[in-house]
Amino acid sequence: MGQVNVIKMDRSKAEPLELEDGLTEATYNPFLIKDAVVYQRAKLRQGTHATKSRGQVSGSTRKLYRQKGTGRARVGTRRTVLRKGGGVAFAKTRTGDDFRQQMPKKMRRLANRNALLAKLVDAEVKCVDDLTFAEPKTAEFRRLLEALGVDRSCLVALAADNRNAALSARNLPSATTIRVEQLNAFDLLNHRFVLVDRASLEAFLDGRVWKNGASKEAA
Repeated sequence: MGQVNVIKMDRSKAEPLELEDGLTEATYNPFLIKDAVVYQRAKLRQGTHATKSRGQVSGSTRKLYRQKGTGRARVGTRRTVLRKGGGVAFAKTRTGDDFRQQMPKKMRRLANRNALLAKLVDAEVKCVDDLTFAEPKTAEFRRLLEALGVDRSCLVALAADNRNAALSARNLPSATTIRVEQLNAFDLLNHRFVLVDRASLEAFLDGRVWKNGASKEAA
């Protein structure tokens, strides 16, 4: 049976979190995780990039000079695609909806769980027994990360009502806060470490965070 080491806020060791048999084995599906990351990144594309065709460029439609007798190549209006400031031959007109993909909710949730399992296998999940602060303290949060050996980017998963911890971590450039029910494969893989408290980790692995009502974006 796998275990996750847990520490207390005073840096002392707490009782480790027992996991199900084979939960931290290399049984996760990397292809499913990849599909979830592609799905989320495609959904984030706004589709605001656009160019103008020759019919959308403002300017006169008069022929610049006569067809013959000048010795120069034939030319049309100043809005032609061959001239600077003219239109574009194949203008980009796609919107954000054109990039969106479909992925069933159960597959997204399984991919999110698989991404966390990948972090558990690599020992990149740092678990705290109770991640609460009496008041916002950025220095205290920094010392906690140093005690955990977090020296790279860290995703801090917090409960919705844990405001003091969120305020303590928001000024640290290497830390990114997220609600535990909004954990997703892309954010998990985009950070080296994951910091979470025991109750939130258990709820995520058991699927209780989704039963209690997670957002559609994360689920």
